[in-house]
Formats: sequence, structure tokens, C-alpha cells
Amino acid sequence: MSGSVQVTQKLQHQRHQQQQQHHYESSCHLSTKSSVSRQSFSTYKTSSRRLQTTVKTEKGKEVVKLSPLPKRAKRTYLAMDTDKEVIGYVVPVFRASHDVVRGLAEAQEEDVTEEGINYVAMRNLFVREAREAMEVRVEKRTRTTHIRESAERMELGRTMEEWAEFRKKMNPDSLTHRPEFIVKPRGQTVWEGKTVKLHCTVAGWPKPKIAWYKNNVLIDAKAHPEKYAIESNYNMHSLEIKNCDFIDTAQYHVSALNVKGEVSSVATIVVKRFQEGKEAGPLDPKPHGFCAEHGVTFETTIIDKFEVAFGHEGETLSLGCTVIVHPVVKKYQPEVVWYRNSVPLKPSKWVHTHWSGERATVTLVHLNKEDEGMYTLRVNTKSGFDTYSAYVFVQDADVEVEGVPVAPLDVRCYDANKDYVVVTWKQPAVEGNSSILGYYIDRCEVGTHHWAQCNDAPVKYARFPVTGLVEGRSYIFRVRALNKEGVSRPSRVSEAVVAVDPSDRARLRAGPSAPFTGMIKFTEEDSTAGVVPGEPCDVVVTEATKSYVVLAWKPPVQRGHEGVMYYIEKCISGTDIWQRVNTGMPVKSPRFALFDLAEGKSYSFRVRCCNSAGVGEASVPTGDITVGDKLDLPSAPGIPVATRNTDTSVVVFWGASQVKHLVGYYIEYTVVGTDKWIPCNNKPVKQTRFVCHGLTTGTNCVFRVKAVNAAGYSQSSSNSDAVVVQAAISIPGKPTGVSLVEAVKDYMVLAWTAPANTGGADIRGYFVDYRTVKGDVVGKWHEMNHKALTTTSYKAENLKENVFYQFQVRAMNMAGVSKASLASAALECKEWTITVAGAPVGLHVLEVRDTSVVILWEPPAFNGRTPVNGYYLDVKKASAGEEGWKAAHEKANKMKYMKVTGLKAGTSYVFRVRAQNLAGVGKPSAVLGPILAQTHPGNKEIYVDIDDDGVISMIFECSDMKEGSEFVWSKNYQTITDTSRLTIITEKGKSRAIFNSPSLEDLGIFSCVVTNTDGISSSYTLTEEGLKRLLDISHDHKFPVIPFKSEMAMELLEKGRVRFWTQVEKCTSACQVEYVFNDLIITGGQKYTLNFDKSTGIIEMFMDSLEVTDEGTFTFNLVDGKAKGTTSLVLIGDEFRELQKKSEFQRAEWVRKQGPHFVEYLGFTVTQECNVLLKCKIGNVRPETEIIWSKDSIEIAEDDDDAQKIERKDGDLTFNIGKISKADAGIYGVILKDDRGKDKSTFNLTDAGYQAVMNELFRVIANSSAEITVISTEHGIILSSMVTYYNDELRVGWLHKDAKIATSERVKSGVTGEQLWLKINEPTEKDKGKYTMDIFDGKDGVKRVFDLTGKAWEEAFEEFQRLKAAAIAERNRARVVGGLPDVVAIQEGKSLNLTGNVWGEPVPEVSWTKNDRELVSDERYKLKFEHGKFASITITAVTTADSGKYALLVKNKYGKEAGEFTVSVYNPEEEENKEEKKG
Repeated sequence: MSGSVQVTQKLQHQRHQQQQQHHYESSCHLSTKSSVSRQSFSTYKTSSRRLQTTVKTEKGKEVVKLSPLPKRAKRTYLAMDTDKEVIGYVVPVFRASHDVVRGLAEAQEEDVTEEGINYVAMRNLFVREAREAMEVRVEKRTRTTHIRESAERMELGRTMEEWAEFRKKMNPDSLTHRPEFIVKPRGQTVWEGKTVKLHCTVAGWPKPKIAWYKNNVLIDAKAHPEKYAIESNYNMHSLEIKNCDFIDTAQYHVSALNVKGEVSSVATIVVKRFQEGKEAGPLDPKPHGFCAEHGVTFETTIIDKFEVAFGHEGETLSLGCTVIVHPVVKKYQPEVVWYRNSVPLKPSKWVHTHWSGERATVTLVHLNKEDEGMYTLRVNTKSGFDTYSAYVFVQDADVEVEGVPVAPLDVRCYDANKDYVVVTWKQPAVEGNSSILGYYIDRCEVGTHHWAQCNDAPVKYARFPVTGLVEGRSYIFRVRALNKEGVSRPSRVSEAVVAVDPSDRARLRAGPSAPFTGMIKFTEEDSTAGVVPGEPCDVVVTEATKSYVVLAWKPPVQRGHEGVMYYIEKCISGTDIWQRVNTGMPVKSPRFALFDLAEGKSYSFRVRCCNSAGVGEASVPTGDITVGDKLDLPSAPGIPVATRNTDTSVVVFWGASQVKHLVGYYIEYTVVGTDKWIPCNNKPVKQTRFVCHGLTTGTNCVFRVKAVNAAGYSQSSSNSDAVVVQAAISIPGKPTGVSLVEAVKDYMVLAWTAPANTGGADIRGYFVDYRTVKGDVVGKWHEMNHKALTTTSYKAENLKENVFYQFQVRAMNMAGVSKASLASAALECKEWTITVAGAPVGLHVLEVRDTSVVILWEPPAFNGRTPVNGYYLDVKKASAGEEGWKAAHEKANKMKYMKVTGLKAGTSYVFRVRAQNLAGVGKPSAVLGPILAQTHPGNKEIYVDIDDDGVISMIFECSDMKEGSEFVWSKNYQTITDTSRLTIITEKGKSRAIFNSPSLEDLGIFSCVVTNTDGISSSYTLTEEGLKRLLDISHDHKFPVIPFKSEMAMELLEKGRVRFWTQVEKCTSACQVEYVFNDLIITGGQKYTLNFDKSTGIIEMFMDSLEVTDEGTFTFNLVDGKAKGTTSLVLIGDEFRELQKKSEFQRAEWVRKQGPHFVEYLGFTVTQECNVLLKCKIGNVRPETEIIWSKDSIEIAEDDDDAQKIERKDGDLTFNIGKISKADAGIYGVILKDDRGKDKSTFNLTDAGYQAVMNELFRVIANSSAEITVISTEHGIILSSMVTYYNDELRVGWLHKDAKIATSERVKSGVTGEQLWLKINEPTEKDKGKYTMDIFDGKDGVKRVFDLTGKAWEEAFEEFQRLKAAAIAERNRARVVGGLPDVVAIQEGKSLNLTGNVWGEPVPEVSWTKNDRELVSDERYKLKFEHGKFASITITAVTTADSGKYALLVKNKYGKEAGEFTVSVYNPEEEENKEEKKG
């Protein structure tokens, strides 16, 4: 692809005496040839002070321009000799990443006449040893031909040098050098959805490692293969970015690294979007013509429509409809478009649309409040369009902290500049437990996950300027709300915005440029280097709030090409002191936000421009600006008016709020009787009408509205009048199925089906119209009845015989008259001759449940020749064909109703009825249905209630009552008019049918229907058995019995007292009790104490003791109004005598406890340490109470040893026997006595008592045993377990494989201290298996099991073998067992003979060493080893040289050992001389 590029470049030349500046334009034609073509130059001389340059292209165009002399020039490109004569040109080599001219050379002579020679050198990159060049033909008349030829020769030489240098760097065999970019990546601009590729070529040795970065973040292509692809081949490297999105706009760095260093290069990728013009509305005409067929009219039908939907934030919601387009044309598909609030939806990460050819769906991923609104599906065809709409409500996600506000919504970015953007949002519907104090704005650079807060203090205004952005980078923003309870969750992030100049943004959004013309145009303008920029203009205040002021201005006209930045200054009104606001860093954008201004004060502002040349003059100051909100809060909306809509929705209207820049309205409601306000919408709406969905049917609601703009919320409007949530009443639907049921000479009987939609009110009647039909000519419609009909049939009289008529029917309710039904077929008025009955009429349904319905009908208007004697009901699923009809019963039903059971919940059914007479079965009725088998959510069942007076009544309740709704009771589905059997009382939503005198006459099916509802009804079948049960309950209510929680019971108390008691479930304060014993009434007195606590219902009677005369029956008779109750307790015979003995014992116990006594008698316990304690618990003791211990009736005195074992702690006495033995056996006793009495307790620690103590001891020992462990020794394997204590009488048995182990020399068991063990000497494979230690615990025994198999056996056996081998080695190891002294002192000249005893098996090897050097047997040292046991050394005539450290070394295969000793040889004479010298 090619394009046209405008390039502007500076041309400056240097002279020794003066400076001139030349401007020129040149047009170059690019060629794709592989070599440089001939270049033709011509020069000419001129005496003018200005140079005229003409560049001629192959197309014959010429561009002529006079260039002024430059003020200063750069270095010349002329090649000169030592005499400064021009001999040629130095041609610079330029590198670039695209085929454009990157360097120019020009020269001027130094003599009086000025001559200029311009030379354009162009060169392409070296890429994989191939070059592409440009064919340029430039014609200049400035100098002689030999100068040009000299320049060509120099260029060729320089080119060859550069080529050689490049080859050297690309050769891996050359010396190491740091990386260098031969070709740098080139910045590109692409359209969204395209793929872009960055290339670079890198030289360096060792071969550099390449890494790519996006905005300084490393790109991991392996982690994101669907987005990035990185390739490296032969020093050429590329980064491919697939399916570019707007967020891919960034700076891309490539880094090359080796051991010599690192270099990097950067390229900018800009992703453009196509022009974002005004979107077409849903009603705007759409282009058609997708179908090649002509003359086809498409009819579009939308079915399976989505309803009003509710979702929570974070959920995924799908909406869908089935679209039927008729006729079907091959390869033609309609255009399916989704809208939200009349704005077309574009697919994004939040919105997914799908069209399967039949069904259109839109999926909202991760719902947010921004997704709330009216969703419309529009289907465009060649013949027009069809639409369907429904509202989607999005509820806030649950807050993390109770009382905090919910998240703001609809965050957007405006007025983006190089370092500045304005962020706006909408306030949430719910402020939390307190008002919102302000908002925090966060920003995040695209490609990172770090969020930075933009404002330190919360801002109240829903609009905030964000400064400090980095030019060229993309950002996203979010907002959080703050109140006293905390901070809300963040909002959904905004769309990404790039911090660039608006002019650059406009250029990026422009469409693709024109096709490449093969021409590159270079333009040079006057240099502005060193020029101070002018002053900005039109400085204005665009926004002013309490928190900030935003300034805007236009850049200066004189600003140069290097760009300008700005300083902002402020001045308090009334002063002349200007203060610079941004001293530290000038801003790049012609926008600036000033914070920290004093509210209420007035300021003026001005702006200065600056560049590298300096700071320009200040702009004209603004007028005085007072800091404060310029936007007022909205006024409260008008009083809302709420009207009924559907069973779950209400329409709310209100007066508009008087406010500027209205964002919208929030509607709230509350249920009457509560103070909790619930938002109806979570996204503000701008209309003054809103349908509030999701309400509960039957609730009484009040509504209010508040307006919102950027400044905040208005005051809430006044509350609306309360409105009940229920469907609004409308005219009914059209009747259906107008048919003829009987015809005679002058009249016809018509029947029809009531409309399915009653309009929310009962059908009050029908009107029938007729007209005559003669062939194809029809007459006018005429009314047949002026008074509304109450049935679904009508006898049309005064007709003419053999004339054809058509009929239509209209229904009427309290809202009005419906549209007419479809006209019937042309019916001839003539007498029928049919013998069977006609079709039943008036089919309708009641009591619709999940598995059953009740069908009712009226008899046919025409009975046939004989009366109707029964009916047949047919049923089928609505989706089945005609063959799906099935009879609901076998025998004819004589009733005009029937309950159909066995239906499947959620399935639709249709029904029909046929009448029967003696002639046969007639035609079926009109089909009723479809009827959905599903219980209405608000439908309850009739239940029976019996009050305290025994009155039986049936009750039916309805929570969906509407205006005009009534309860209609029926028996056997005939409306009850006779009030002699039933009395009906209705209060609000509850109706009670009271039986006046229940009897067998009342048997039957009682039903109740609530009119003006969605078929709410129920029935109750009263059978003979049910009636008897109800009469029994009624009798119990008429003649009540006082219920008892418990019958009369008896218990013994302290002192042997007897308590008779019972408890009634409930009683009144008038309840009376009569106490009776053997038919004699008892009164309170010395013998009897009576008590009745009416609050708890407990009745008590106390007797101090039981005597012989108290044997008999005790009775409590209760009377509470008309309720009575009796309970009795019989005490006679053995039961009475046993109770009497217990009473006497209790009394004796009480007497005993009056003095010192034993609360717990003497017993024993065994501690975990296996100590035996005799213990008892005493009570009612005094300091003077004597406590005497005895054993075998011998008192234990204080000086006895056993007295130390006695301990008293509070009321506990213990005798610590310790570790028990048979010597401790005996009878132990304790006596308590003082002046109040005496008590004694003994414990027999002999025979059975002793054995019981031992059994308990054995139990403690057995339970203290640890798990069996295994230990290996040199002799075998030991299994052992530790116990806390061991007693000789304890029986311990060992089992191997559940068989008792017999003691032998090889296998032994025993006890060592507290260790129980089993030793297995020299174990073999037969010893593997399960070992069990059985410890007697006084009952069954405690078992400890160890499985000596597998790994346990292998490890134990290996350890045994190792220890056994080590023991053998230790026994047979070579060693010196004695005979050698530690030190030997011997006189010089004496003989030394030492013998060492040696042991070892096999016989060890023997050697002697002196000072770690081995000795050899010779004349001086005689070494002997005799009998394998004795090793000797003999030194004859020792000298002082024989002194030293000697060792006897023994060694065999099991080890070695050294017996060391020291020999000291002394001379007596020398010793004496030493002594003398000391003396």
C-alpha cells in the first residue's frame, strides 16, 4: 500500500563571511528498482542575492520558489583541499525505517558571487543483505558538471565504507560489541480491528536478547497468544499485534541486551476509530434491498418475547425473542438490531448479540446500572420493520458495609487534552444511611492494574477535571461515593481515553487518506528557533464550583514548531498582585483546573506562554470570578400521581423540576405502614412518567420523586396518594366461537365462549348483532338485544325461514363494551332434524391447580329428541394434534361439572364436552383453553374452623381482592341462595360460611369464587365421615374438658413428706379445685396442705407422713366455667406399703442429717498414679465434731503411721493407702459425733471388697498401658509397653496370631519395672505376624496389638542382624588387653623387656612403632609374638636415644587397636650434675 506524505525539513548552510537561508520544494518520484539510476544535475551562477531553484519531475511539473538568506548556517558539505579549493562533496549516509528522504546537502562558494549546489542523497536500509533504492531525477542549475561528478565519486566511496561496516557488524565472527539498531521500529497508525506489525533489525555480538514493552510493561506473548506474536529470525525481530483495539494505542519499546550493553528504541502505535457520527434512531429509515427477489411482501412476527427483567449487578442476563419472517426466501436474512433507550447497542465486552436465523438474543455480561433501560428488538425487512420492547431493571449489588452508598454510574470523559480530561458521572439512587458527602475519582493507565486516587478531598460536584496525565498514554477512570458510614464500591470503569491534543485526536479520527500517488512532498517554512511565543487569547472560565475553577484559552498565533507550554497566574480582586499557580511545571494543554481557592472570594486569571526561548507576555485577564457553585440544585419535582397498571406495576406521573442541565429523576416507593423507601429505578430517567415494575400484588404503596443534576439531589417531592398494586380495569377482550346450537323455522339458538381477557372486571353481559347474507352480498349490522345478556347463549327470534344470517357478539364490563367477535359463518334459519343433543355451552374453568382443574358447563340449548342424560369430558395437551383427545372418564357424568386430576404441572391443556341422550352422543362443544396447569400464587384453599362455642364454619381468604371483587359461595357449583343452611359473613379479604345446623343435608361440594380476579377459587368436599369428625370436635368445644399437661403424680420429699400434684395446660382465674380422698372432700389443715398456682396451672397437696388410714384414692376435681376436669391417683396394697416404707426412711434420713452425718458414705477410688484412696463426704460438722478413723475396730491414733495417710479438705475425708498390698486388707471405719448426734460409715476391704479395689486398680493399670513398640537387640527382637504401675497380681498374657504364647528359652515374657515385654531371641520368618498383649482390667481385659509384618518386620529384623554382627565384631576385634605400662623410666645401659597381652579372633597382626615409625626386629630391637597372645619387645643396653613414644599395634578383620607407652632413659651422672648446678 502506498500513500502521500507531506514532509517539512529545515535547510541551513554555513559560510565563513555571511549567512543566508534558502527555501525550496522538491517533488520526487519513487521507484521500486533495485539500483540507483542515473542522476542528472545542472548548476548555474547568478549575481543575485537570492537563489532561485527549479525542481523538475518526470511528470513535467515545476515548482519555483525564492528562498531568503539564512540568519545563521550550519556546517558545509563541500570537500576542500589544503588551499580551500572545492574538490567534491561529502555525501552523508542516512538511516531510516521508511522510504523517504532523510538528508540534504548544499554548498555555497566563498567568492563574491554566491553559487549554491544542492544535493539530495537518498538511501534505503540494509535488510538481509539486500537494498532498495529510489530513483530520483533532480535538475538544478547551480554549478559545473565536474563538481557533481566529484561528489558522485565521493558518495560511492562512502557508500562502500558504510556497506563494509554493516557487513562487519552483521558478521558473528567479529569482535564483540554492544547492540545497535540497524533498523528501528517505525510508529504506525491503524484502524480498529486491523493487525499491525513492528519490525526492527539489531546488530551486536554476542547475539542480543530482545524484549518488547507496552508503556514500560513487558509483553508476554506466550500468555496472550491471541493478542501478540513475537518472531526473531537472522537478527530481524518483529512484534505482531492482532485485532487492534483502541486500548492498544500506546508507546511500544524494544530493548536489545548483551554482555556489552543495552539499547532500546520506541515506536508509537495509534489505533483509530471510524468517524463517530450521530447514530440513527430506531424509527429512522433503514437501507434495505438485501433480497434479490421482487414483489415479495415480508410479514414479521415476534414470539416468545422477553418480559420485564430484573437483575443484580455482577450477574449475567440474556434477553431473547423468536422471529418468524414469512415467506422464507433462500439466502435472505432480516436485519436484527438491539436498542437501549433508542440507542443502538454495539457488541462489546459488556454486550453480546447473537442471531441464529430464528432467535435473536442479547446477553449482558456482568450487569451494571448502566445496563438499565428500555430494550428494543427491531427486525428490518424489505417490506418494513417490527419492534418489541421491555424494560430491564438492574438492582445494586449488596454493599460490603451496612449504610454506605451504592456505586455511582455512567462515568464518562470529556474535553481530553495532552495532560487534562474532565470526568463526569451520575449520582446513585441510594445514598445509604446518610447523605453523600462527596466522591473520589480513580484513574488507571491502560495496560496496568494500578489505580491512583485523583483527588485528596471528596468532591460534591458530579464533574471533576483530572490533570497531570502523561501525553500519549491511555487512561480509564472510576468513581466511588462517600458518606459517614464509609466508601461505596467503585463504579464501572469508563471508556479508555488518550491524552493527546484535540487536533491530533481529530486527525486520528479522520478517514483513510487518498491512495498513494507516488509523490513525496517536502516543505520548509521559516525557522522560528529562538522566537518567544506570543500571548494566548480568549481566556475564559468554563467551569466554577466550590472545589475548583477551570480555565480555557486559545494558543497564540506566534508559537513556532517546538510547541508551547503555559503558566497560569491568579490575582485576588481589588489587588494588583499576580501569583503564578503552576510554578513548578508548565502545562501543555490549553485547559487548567485551579483548586484550593477560597470560597466566596473573587479572582481574575491570566495565562503566559513559554518555550525554550523564554516566557511570553501575559494574556488579557479574565473578569472577576467569584468562587462558588454556578449550577444550582434542582427544585423538588411536582407531586407524583400514581395509577394502577398491572398486578405488579404502577404508572407514576409528576411535574418537571425547574433546573438547568437535568440529569434525570429517581423514583422511590414505600409500603404503607413501613418507613423503608425502595428505589424503583437505579438509573435516572428524564421523562416525567415512569412505570414502576416488580411490586407486590395487593400492597398499598406511596411514591415520591427526586431530581438530580451535576450539583446533587433535589429535595424529594411530596408523597403521592396511596395506590393498591393491582391490574387496571379495561374493556374485555372479544368473545370467541360464535356457533349455532339449535335452529327452528323462525328462530336460532346461538352460543359463544366468554373472552379470555375480562379486563380485570366481571363480564356483566353480552350484545348480539346480526346481518343477512345473500350470496356474496352482506347487509348492515343490526342489534338484536338492547338489554345485556347474562349467559353465553341467546335465542334469536323473529327470523325468516330459509334466510342466511351472520352473528357477532360483544362483551361488556364496568369499563365498557369490547370489540365485536369474529362474525359467525352464514347460518340458514331452518328447522333441524337432528335426534342427538346439541353441544354443551358455557364451558369455563375453576380451581386451577398444578395437577387438577374443575370444568363447568351449561346444558345444550337443543336436547334432541330425548332429554340429556349425561356428559362426556375430553382432554388433551394443547400441543397435541386431534388424535391426542382422551376421555377423562368412562361412564357418563350426570353433573354439569367435573374435576380433572392427574395433570402435569406447567403443561397447557384444552377441554371439550359432549352431551348424551337416548339417541346417542352429540357433537363436542367449543374447545376450552388452553388452560395452564399451574396454581395461582395468591390462591389459597378453603379450610374449616370450629370456634369455642362449637360453631362449624368454612373460611376462604383472598389477598388479591380488587375493586368490585366479591365472594360467591356455591354448593355443588350452584350459587347458594337459600340462607337457611348457611350464613355467609364477609370482611375485607375473608369470607366465612357458617353452618346453621350441620346435618346430612349439608353433604356436598362447597366452592367459593372471587369475582374480578384471575380465577381465584377453591372448594371443600364435606363427606359423611368428615361431618361426623367435625361434629365430634364441635361437641368437645361446646362441652370442653380442662386439658392436663400431666396426670396426678406423687413424689417423696425431705422429712418423708408426700406431695400429690398435677398441672393443667390452661385455666382462667375463675378455675376452682376440689380435693377428694375416698369420696371425702379434703380441706387444708394440720394433715393436709393445699396449693393451686393458676399462673402455672400446678395443683399440689402435701402430707407430712403416710399412715395406715391413708390408703385409698386421691382425686382432684376442677371446674373452670363450663369446662371440667378430673384426675386421680390410687394408692393401695403393696404399692402403698412400699411408699410408706420409703417415707419413713426419708424421715429417718432427715433426722440423721440434723447432726454430723455422711453425705457420701465411705468408698474408694484409684488415682491415675495407681494410689488407692478411701474417701467419704461429710456434712453439718462443727469444729468440736470428732472424726475417728479405725481399722479392724482399732482406732487409728494421731501418733500411728497410718495417721499420716488421713487428710481432710473441707467436707471431704480421704485415707491414702497408696500402692495397695494384701497387708492393707481390713475393715475401715469412720465415726462422726458431737452433742447433736453420731453417724458411722465402714468399708470392708477384705474378700469381695479387696477384690473390687484390685479390679479397679487393674483397670487403671491396663488403660495406662502405651502402644506396643518394637526394639531390636543383638540377641533378637523385644516387644514392650509401658504402664504407670505394675502389681504382682496383675495378669498379663501375650498372643501370637491370636494363639497364646508358651514361654521357652527363645521366647520369654516378663516385667522390668513398669515395662511389660516379650523377648524373641534369634527371630525367624515364623515369628512374623500379629502380636497381642492382653492385660486383665478386672472384667474383659485391655488389648494392645502390634502387627510385626511388612515394613515393621523388615526394619526390626535388619536392625537385629546389624546389632548381632556388630556384637560379634566387637567380641572378636583385635585389642591390647594388658601388660604394658603407661610410662617406663630406665637407666641408661640397662635392658628393657616389655610384654603385651593381645586378643583377637582371628589372631591379629602385631607391629611395634616408635614415634609413629614402625620398628623392625634386629640386633637392637628384638620383637616377638608367641602363642598368638603375647607380644614382647626387648632393647638391650638402652641409651637416651631410645627415649620416645612407643606403641603396640594389633589388627584383624574386625578392627585394630594401639597400646601406647612412653620410655624415658636417664643418666645418673647427668642428673647429679643438674642437681649440683641448681644447688
